[in-house]
Parts: sequence; structure tokens; C-alpha cells
Amino acid sequence: MNKTLGRGRHVGTPDTREVIRDAARARFLAEGYQSVTLRQVASDAGVDVALISYYFGSKQGLFGAAMALPINPAQLVASLLDGDPGTLAERLLRTLVSVWDSPDAGAQMQAVAITALGDPDMTRLMRDGVGREVINRIAEHLGGPDGTQRAVAFSTQIAGLIFARYLLKLEPIASMQAQEVVDLLGPSLQLALEPHPRRTTSASERQQTTLTTTARRRS
Repeated sequence: MNKTLGRGRHVGTPDTREVIRDAARARFLAEGYQSVTLRQVASDAGVDVALISYYFGSKQGLFGAAMALPINPAQLVASLLDGDPGTLAERLLRTLVSVWDSPDAGAQMQAVAITALGDPDMTRLMRDGVGREVINRIAEHLGGPDGTQRAVAFSTQIAGLIFARYLLKLEPIASMQAQEVVDLLGPSLQLALEPHPRRTTSASERQQTTLTTTARRRS
């Protein structure tokens, strides 16, 4: 007999995890990542919301399972943020390449990415669920008034790497060894994460701007 928890909801049946996963996928595709709550998914699946935490840990974990991601990108990034800020880009890049290069996880990630490219709903969902979560975590860690911009600059370069190496398989980047990729792209990625000092305008530049503005007004 199946056990129930409150209002007849199922607890721990053999198919409970799949029922939750399917309900979450349908919700995510219909409404996007941000709008979906765990209580909504629990209601759709006919289970207590506590079971979602039991099986998937968090909304990010549920999203990863619903989208058949072999890893949780947001959690993976979060686990790499602590440490020397000067080697953050290298840590993130090395781990990313390791995951995407692996025969099992990499193949799954490529399949999901290819599906997302051909399905507008999936594209939106992956953008909100993976992109936003990853960018927000990096931005929060970096801090500062330009933290989000730096996180976006980093993530944009990473997205370009994934597209070129794993989807288009462009040479020579597609055939490079992992360490070669790290050596090639690590410095520019680290630069993207570094604070960018605001450029100050020199006195001569201010004077030239004033002269130009005055000339325009007279013409």
C-alpha cells in the first residue's frame, strides 16, 4: 500500500521521483524557470512539497533533473567560487571543460544544448534556469557595482567556447587538449572577472569636447 502524507498525497512510491520530474518539466516549459514554485510542482505531481527537497534538494536540483542535466551548473559554479580570486577563471574553465569532455556527462549536455537550440521554449528555459542562475551566482560573488557586467562578460565567453568546441566542433579548438584550452582562454576569462577601473577624462579631452560642442551650437 502506498503511504500518504496530508490530504492523500503520495509518499515514496517507486515512481514518485519520475512523477515529480515530469510535472516539473511541464511546468518549467510552460511558465519559465523564475515563475515556477516547488509548491506548484508538488500540487501537479500530487505529492507533498517536502518530497521534492528529499529527492532533488532544491529548485535548481529539480530543474537539472527535469531537463536531464547530468550536473547542476549553479551548484557546480558555487562550489568553485571560494579560493584564490586570481585563479577563479581557471578553476571554472578547467571544470567546465572536464564535464563537457567526459563521454557520459558531455554527451548529455550536448544533447540538451542541441535540443534547446531548436526549441524556443527550451531555449528560454535554459537561458533563465541555467544562464541566470550561473550569472547571478558569479555576480554576487564578485560584488561591486560592475559585478553583473563582469559575470556576463565571463559567461558570454564561456558560451562561445561551448558553442565552438562542442556544438559546431570548430577546429582547432575542438581537438585541443583540456590544458591547451585552459592555457589559451584562461587569461582572457580571468581578465573579464577582474574589476575594471573607470576611465577618467583628461583636461585636454574635456577641453576638446567643450570646443566641439560649442562649434556644433554655432553651426
